[in-house]
Amino acid sequence: MTAKLTHLDETGAAHMVDVGGKAQTERVAIAEGSVKMRPETLELIKSGNAAKGDVIGTARIAGIMAAKKTHELIPLCHPLLLSKISVEIEADEALPGLNVVATVKLTGKTGVEMEALTAVSVACLTIYDMAKSADKGMIIQDIRLLQKSGGKSGDWSASTPGEH
Repeated sequence: MTAKLTHLDETGAAHMVDVGGKAQTERVAIAEGSVKMRPETLELIKSGNAAKGDVIGTARIAGIMAAKKTHELIPLCHPLLLSKISVEIEADEALPGLNVVATVKLTGKTGVEMEALTAVSVACLTIYDMAKSADKGMIIQDIRLLQKSGGKSGDWSASTPGEH
């Protein structure tokens, strides 16, 4: 079975997928990413002494706002009435840095993978923006979908053997 790109028609032109005939199901997506930084930058953020203020709280709000605006940022994404958006940000001394996990949920006709990935991406960018005066060498890395459920294609997990 060959995979088909759903946003391209038979001529190769981009279009928004018609989800009108799809069944409404509960759909959940979880994405993750991280921002690697110097240990002293992580301590500065954890202590709440970053020059721009509460880095983690601001990044969390930015990620939530971004998920709600995904259709304005990513061409061909549907505007969605999301029922849940959570953005969790935790310090990881071993990285060192911050790990970001976003969970997005709705009952609808299309998935929320892009919303979860957008939330993580913007939260990571916000962390960078708020701490760049202390550490311009931070690395935003490993943004990926961890799992999704619902819809015609069913459940998927990054830990599924043979999947990327």
